[in-house]
Amino acid sequence: MEQIDSLRAVLRGYGSCVVAYSGGVDSVLLAKVAHEELGDRMLAAIADSPSLPRRELEEAQSIAAEFGFPLEILRTEEFSNADYAGNPMNRCYFCKHELFTHLKPLARERGFAVIAYGENASDVGDWRPGAVAAEEFQVRAPLKEARLSKDAIRAASRALGLPTAAKPAMPCLSSRIPYGEEVTREKVAMIEQAENMLRDLGFTEVRVRHHQGGEGGPKARIEVGKDELERLRDETFERTEASLKAIGYNTVDVDRRGYRRGSLNTVPADEANSAE
Repeated sequence: MEQIDSLRAVLRGYGSCVVAYSGGVDSVLLAKVAHEELGDRMLAAIADSPSLPRRELEEAQSIAAEFGFPLEILRTEEFSNADYAGNPMNRCYFCKHELFTHLKPLARERGFAVIAYGENASDVGDWRPGAVAAEEFQVRAPLKEARLSKDAIRAASRALGLPTAAKPAMPCLSSRIPYGEEVTREKVAMIEQAENMLRDLGFTEVRVRHHQGGEGGPKARIEVGKDELERLRDETFERTEASLKAIGYNTVDVDRRGYRRGSLNTVPADEANSAE
């Protein structure tokens, strides 16, 4: 593929790099190709914090082991940053700033010329506060530089036999909490348990939006793919509701419009769209 060749050329031009790795479709392709082109002049590094599901961390480690590229786990502390925990609209800026604060000295100490991350050509024009932090730290975006769109990245991943080719997007757990509502370790732990339960039931595109709720406790608003909505009726919903209440949710709703990116900012005003 011409675009993979372009990516290879971009990476060769770096000479060496640390890849900000998450185990998602973008960073897995980036890490795989960087290792093919640069060998031991490449290192993948993943940020481990409460916002990263344990299953995602385990899968990311398994992929690195399967394809033989080196991986380092960094413990980041964005939850200790009041600017991050306050959950402003640019929360991702503080997360990426924390990550790059760790990656910059790592790259310097190990002699890597470039820090690279997974922004791609489809992200141009999107709301991405993390890109501001990347610019401040002079982090490169080789997928974007090679003009790879999200569709091209998935196609390239299939061509290289990567298990993430069809993997759904998996932003951090903090993204399930509406802007302005505090991000805490306890909340993301509840979200992780709830989403694990739904995935164990066979749902693939899953979000559990965590809302503060009233005196009775937090509210969970479930989103699944539109083609999976019918499964969340009757007995399946009753089972799901009971499980989420056991986790600590006071009320559980299903958004009948299905999963949509960024929907945490538009809580349904008409509860008729939700299953009680």
